[in-house]
Amino acid sequence: MTERAAAREWLRQQVQRLRPHAGGAKAEEQGVLPPPKPTVAVVTDSAAALPPEWVAELSAHGLLTVVPMPVIIGQDVYSDDDAELEAHISLALAAGKSVKTSRPSPGQFERAYKTAAEAGVTAVVSLHISGKLSGTLEAALLAAQRSAIPVEVFDTGTVGMGQGVGVQAAVAAALRGEAADEVLKAATRAVSNTAVYFYVPSLEQLRRGGRISMASSWLGTVLDIKPILGIKDGAVVPLERVRFAAKAIARLESLATADIGARGASRTQVSVHHFGNEDQGRAVVDSLKAASPTLAASTLTRLPAVLAAHAGLGVLVIVVADALHPDLPA
Repeated sequence: MTERAAAREWLRQQVQRLRPHAGGAKAEEQGVLPPPKPTVAVVTDSAAALPPEWVAELSAHGLLTVVPMPVIIGQDVYSDDDAELEAHISLALAAGKSVKTSRPSPGQFERAYKTAAEAGVTAVVSLHISGKLSGTLEAALLAAQRSAIPVEVFDTGTVGMGQGVGVQAAVAAALRGEAADEVLKAATRAVSNTAVYFYVPSLEQLRRGGRISMASSWLGTVLDIKPILGIKDGAVVPLERVRFAAKAIARLESLATADIGARGASRTQVSVHHFGNEDQGRAVVDSLKAASPTLAASTLTRLPAVLAAHAGLGVLVIVVADALHPDLPA
């Protein structure tokens, strides 16, 4: 079974748990009780880079809401869930046009929390992109104050599937019927054990967006030096500087492989993000799997537009995390 098929099968099994228990009273008489109904909904933002089929299945059952983050190209504002946005960003970046992002409005989160309350849950756990990289957390906190049910807002301190694994862990805990504090603990544990490594061909977009300093940007232009970056304490930080792109990508893979080895491949999942270079991203996944044949899980997804707007075309991101659960594919 492929990883994508395994993910769909896991989702099918979990969603089945939400439907009326087969057998009704007769099954209960035999001591077979239905699983607890989730009392906690999970909300996040589109920076989490979750696999689309994962989001679609759980969103349809009210377990998960992903609030889209806006992207601004020139004078036009797009939602991160716009099907045409990838093409618009690619063309704009290639042409050197202005591409910016903004936080979702508090009203968007208010609606998400209200919908969760109307669905019958008693609390919401809201997990978001690092507060040092976006104002999204602030918008969620403002909305939480006006929610009819308690909302726990959590700064994951990271991005991409570094944030996404926290969302996955939270949803898995909610499916087990756990209370909001335990759902939040599950997310916190998952996020704390992630590492994000990434490479960008040019640091100009990160500099323009204020995600790195002018000095760091300048160092990336000298003698074709290509920095490998990471996320530390919620901010983008340089990890290493390597000359030439091919060597930088090889070093990126090497750092991730060493991390996988330290954790134990069978207990580790990886996620690779790309934007405008899917074949290159697939090659990175293949390389990581070849170096660590017992890797628990791996996924390849497009970097969300709201992150690609800052990273630019040709970005490669590797997120290394502890495997969440043997029956929960990454």
